[in-house]
Amino acid sequence: MRLLRLFSTISLLAVAASAAITVAAYNVENYTVADRMVDGVYRSAYPKPAKEKSALREVITSINPDILAVEEMGAQAYLDDFQRELKRAGQDFPYTVVLEAADADRHVALLSKLPFKEVRRHAKVPIRYFGKNDFVKRGVLEVIFATNEGDFSVFVVHLKSKRTERKDDPESAQQRALEAEAVRDLVLSRYPDPAKGKFMVVGDWNDTRGTRPVKAMQKRGDKVIGELAEAIDSRGQLWTHFYRREATYSRIDYLLVSPGLKPFVVPGSAKIWDGPRTADASDHRPVYLQLKLEPAK
Repeated sequence: MRLLRLFSTISLLAVAASAAITVAAYNVENYTVADRMVDGVYRSAYPKPAKEKSALREVITSINPDILAVEEMGAQAYLDDFQRELKRAGQDFPYTVVLEAADADRHVALLSKLPFKEVRRHAKVPIRYFGKNDFVKRGVLEVIFATNEGDFSVFVVHLKSKRTERKDDPESAQQRALEAEAVRDLVLSRYPDPAKGKFMVVGDWNDTRGTRPVKAMQKRGDKVIGELAEAIDSRGQLWTHFYRREATYSRIDYLLVSPGLKPFVVPGSAKIWDGPRTADASDHRPVYLQLKLEPAK
C-alpha cells in the first residue's frame, strides 16, 4: 500500500511538472549591430560575435523555456536569425514578435513554443519629460496566451538605461521613473483589478529594488500591481547584471507576478541561470520561473 501511494505521488508530481509553463526573461546584450569590444579590439557597428551567440543558444537550451522574453534585440531580421539559430540548437519557437518603438536600435521581443492568442504592441506609451511630450523609449510588448485557467499576459519591458548626456537628469533617474509609472498605468488600464488578473511584467528595468522605478512597478498608492519573484542562482546569489566598466554586480532584471497569477507559480521555481558559458553570452543573466498552467486546447 505504501509503495502504491508512493507511486501515485510520483505520478502526480510528474504530471504537474509536465503541465508547467516555463517563462524566462533575458537581456541578450546587443543582438544587433553595435559598437563593441571583440577579442580586446574595439569594433564599430559590429554584429554580435559568433562566440556570444553560441553561448546564448547554450544557455537558452539549458533553461528550455516555453516563453522567452528578450531585450536588446535588433529589428525583425535579427529576431529571425535568432529564431533560426535556436531551432538548429533544438529550441523551436514557432511564434515570435518584436516591438519597434522610439529606440531605433534595441527592441523588446518575445519567442514562444505556445501559440499567441493576441499581441498588443504598445509602441507609444506617453510620458511628460521636462515639460515635453515623450514616450517610453522601448515601448511595452504585451502577448496574451490562452490557458486552461483563462488568459494571461506577458508584458515585456526594458526601461531607460543610466547612460545619458543630460546633466539635469543624472543617470536618467527621472526619465526611468516616469517610464515605470507609465508602464504601471498601462498595465492597470489592461487589468484594473490585479487580484483577478493573470499577468507578468518582465524584463530589464535598469534599477535596483529600493528605487522609485522598481517600487512604482509594484504598487500605485495602496493598489498592489504585482510581486517580484524571489529568484536566486544555484549558489544563492541574487545579481543579474555585471557592469564591466565598474566591475559591479546588481539585480536589475525582474519577473513581476500579479496577485491573480501568484497561486499558479510553482513554489521554488524562480531561478537566475548561472550555468556554463553564461558570462560569454551576455552581461546579464536570465531569470525564469514555472507556472502551473496548460495551454488551452
